[in-house]
Amino acid sequence: MSIQAYQNNSVETASPGELTLMLYNGCIKFIKVARKSMENKEIEKKNTNIQKAQKIIQELMVTMDQQYAITKEIMPLYDYMNRRLMEANTANDVEILDEVQGLVEEFRDTWKQVILEARKSQYGQGGNA
Repeated sequence: MSIQAYQNNSVETASPGELTLMLYNGCIKFIKVARKSMENKEIEKKNTNIQKAQKIIQELMVTMDQQYAITKEIMPLYDYMNRRLMEANTANDVEILDEVQGLVEEFRDTWKQVILEARKSQYGQGGNA
C-alpha cells in the first residue's frame, strides 16, 4: 500500500475526533514549515504554508458545534490565532508563529485527552482502544 493510499484510508476511517486531531497536527506541521521558510527567506513557501495553517483554523471554526457553551470560549481563540497568523505572514515574525504553534499544540494535547477519556468511558477502563 502506498503512503498516499494509507493516508487516504486513515482519513476515511477516522472518527470525527481523530479527524480534528489530524487537523491540529496538520496545522502544526504547516506552521513549522512556514517558520523554516521564513528563516530561509523563501517568501512564497512561507506564505503558502501560513495560508494552509489558516485554512485549517478556519475549518475548525466553521465546523464547531454552536450548541455547546465551550464554543463561545474557543471561537475567539481560533479567531485570535487566525489573525496572528496573518500578522506573522505580513511582518515575517517567527515569534508570532511560535506563539500560535504553542496554542495549537495546547488545543491538540487537550483534544487528545478528550478522545482518550471518551474511549475509556465507551470501552470501559480495561479496554484496549
